[in-house]
Amino acid sequence: MSKTFYIETFGCQMNAHDSEKVVGTLEQQGYAQVQDEAEAGLILYNTCSIRDKAEQKVFHRLNEYKRMQGEGKKFAVIGCVAQQEGEKIFDRAPYVSIVAGSASYRNLPGMLDRLERGDTRITGLDDKKTTETFETPFVARTNQHRGYITIIEGCDKFCAYCVVPYTRGNERSRTAASVMEEARRMADAGYTEIQLLGQNVNSYRDPSGAMTFAELLHAVGTIPGIRRVRFTTSHPRDFTRDIVEAIDATPTLCDHVHLPVQSGSSAVLAAMSREYTREWYLERIAWMKAAKRSISITSDIIVGFPGETEKDLEDTATLLDEVGYDAIFAFKYSMRPNTPAIHMPDSIPEEVKVARLQVLLDRQREIQRVNYERHLGEVMEVMVEGHNRQRNQVVGRSSQNKTVNFTTSQLIFPALGSYQTVRVTQTFPNSLLAEAI
Repeated sequence: MSKTFYIETFGCQMNAHDSEKVVGTLEQQGYAQVQDEAEAGLILYNTCSIRDKAEQKVFHRLNEYKRMQGEGKKFAVIGCVAQQEGEKIFDRAPYVSIVAGSASYRNLPGMLDRLERGDTRITGLDDKKTTETFETPFVARTNQHRGYITIIEGCDKFCAYCVVPYTRGNERSRTAASVMEEARRMADAGYTEIQLLGQNVNSYRDPSGAMTFAELLHAVGTIPGIRRVRFTTSHPRDFTRDIVEAIDATPTLCDHVHLPVQSGSSAVLAAMSREYTREWYLERIAWMKAAKRSISITSDIIVGFPGETEKDLEDTATLLDEVGYDAIFAFKYSMRPNTPAIHMPDSIPEEVKVARLQVLLDRQREIQRVNYERHLGEVMEVMVEGHNRQRNQVVGRSSQNKTVNFTTSQLIFPALGSYQTVRVTQTFPNSLLAEAI
């Protein structure tokens, strides 16, 4: 087998960062990454099981790979769908040689060794109860300026609709010392923005007991060279007031919090096993609104959960008004394998889910239009992320995680990863237009 590999990644930022660590591990084992699957000796498919029919999409993609099996290529399915479907993948796609969940990534060197010796059914599916995390200095980061650090893996919340605890295992945190060491290495390498990751990032519990999550945020934010620190995704049950205090006290902590609510109805939240109420959630929102800094708040919402009534939908709509989110990610409910909700009758017709989703999106768009208008004339700092030469604009992102497209009088566009001060000249529901100062 040629020691070249091609990797295809689907899903969230956690999956994207997992792939960075997998790539780094492969390269450390002597493999070379290629950008064309036709040139690869090993093809890896890093999967996500959150979206509807995720497993069907995986098998469809594997069927496309089938034509390559006669070319001496090897195939690996890793990630959440690998853990969810397990050895059934071998049965449906016998040309696959490795099936491994994310909790087994630290064993990749051994799996690769077995692959090179000729083994054809290699699994990493038995580690969901592990207390170990996937830590490696060999991370092939794809962005030279913004980097991720996973500080907690897995999930213990067992929300009724969510497959993550069954695919990524129990919650397990890295020590604060190891997180700080990686963050310092990144700062020394020139990274200026760090994003701390976890399925429930604020559920972090330092095994050594040295730092709380809020203290870790502050510590990372005081590393010389680091200009921005973000974190995602937070869970309301573990969102504590000291997180807001850390944002207020540490200028490098971005003034943006993503706090998924899923529903504005306490009855639906109870059915979802979220273990908090609308009032509990709004108390945490009140902490952020009382902060010295203006904190941008975004959220996730599920529409059409089994049993959701028109009154429940209205409760969610009024929550949008009360919070005034800067953005939401809203989805129609779909059943996921192994979750408690799969046993609930999916009583909401598809056309009703579609209509309810549109109601929320329309209301949210108006909220965002008003919110973004408040930035008109504001001076802010943006990190340069790209260049739109057709429009003669620079694409950047604010501390509040808002897209800012700006013009500059300089003949040469500012470098990617640089920070520019701009004044907002026009606003839209999803972005800001500005000019460099």
